Amino acid sequence: MRFVLTGEQREFARSLDALLRAADTPGVLRAWAAGDHGPGRALWRRLGDAGVFALAVPEAYGGVGPLPAETAVACVELGRYAVPGPVAETLAAGVLLAGAGGPAAKEWLPGIASGAAMVSLRLPGHGPYALDADAADAVFTVDGDGLRRAPGPGELSMSADPARRLFRPGPGGEPVDGGRAVEAASRAAGDWASFATAALALGCGEELLRATVAYVKQRRQFGVPVGSFQAVKHRLADTLLGLEFARPLLYGAAVELTEELSGGRAGTGSPEPGAGAGSGTGPAEGPPGSGSRTGPGAEWPGAGSGTGPGMGALGAGAAVAAAKAAAGEAGYAAARTALQLHGAIGYTEELDLAWWLRRARPLRDAWGTPSACRARVLAG
Repeated sequence: MRFVLTGEQREFARSLDALLRAADTPGVLRAWAAGDHGPGRALWRRLGDAGVFALAVPEAYGGVGPLPAETAVACVELGRYAVPGPVAETLAAGVLLAGAGGPAAKEWLPGIASGAAMVSLRLPGHGPYALDADAADAVFTVDGDGLRRAPGPGELSMSADPARRLFRPGPGGEPVDGGRAVEAASRAAGDWASFATAALALGCGEELLRATVAYVKQRRQFGVPVGSFQAVKHRLADTLLGLEFARPLLYGAAVELTEELSGGRAGTGSPEPGAGAGSGTGPAEGPPGSGSRTGPGAEWPGAGSGTGPGMGALGAGAAVAAAKAAAGEAGYAAARTALQLHGAIGYTEELDLAWWLRRARPLRDAWGTPSACRARVLAG
């Protein structure tokens, strides 16, 4: 299977890269970890203006989605810059509320699409925690077929990443909806949260590898750059291979999600491995898909046919699980490589890269650990 981004999708990636490059995300991360959400919320609104959160919200509620391919492109960029906040959870909440319908969808989805609302989420089968519940405007929980808005953030739990604050929402809260529609929407939202987290993990790994390559080129030992040592080259090559093998699984999952949304009919468009890693200037006028649906389609040989990287026969849920396992493991391997090659400096708070190092493992395990994801793939 060959993935090729459309020009519109490439421009979207470049516009996000330019926006985030100017945003001083290490400073935003430090403030977020200290409990100051102001800089993070300001960045969140700018991402909303760029159309990031509208990608998971249907047009009927002010969005342009759901668009899995563009969501992957956006989340890889956000992962590369370690944007704080419940990104995957807010995107998944858009899918959950749209699927459940009712007054809550009309109340919350326009705000989610615009970036005015930040939402966290707890779903059955994905652990007891809601990410950054203290910063969220609402925390939605699903228990069985009941959808509720949690009464508060709940108890704070420690995380390996101080900028990923985990909370246990308490029982009770305002009932929002119930019934079989909630059950189906909850399963779909879980897949979207896992899919978005896979893209965040891939982007995190890409940045860790980029920073490590730059470092070994300038760090010298025995009078030569350490990057010239064969053992270092092999370690970096192995890290690159892990990330590159994860990429087609991520975009293959986008194919499956798109076909699931369209009832088996592919649309138009085409993500390519490596997309979203470029740089550019000037924001795009709007997100890809404004006024027309784009995404994976006929230009992707093997899309939905069982060819390519083993995606077509899996179905959307298993394809997402495969992508999550591969991207999570690749991102974490990139963190281990970065820490080893940076040496003791990698443990220091002053090094900006420390925020990416701390983030890789939580992203690996959030919304599906590698073992749980592999079990889902094997179960079909």
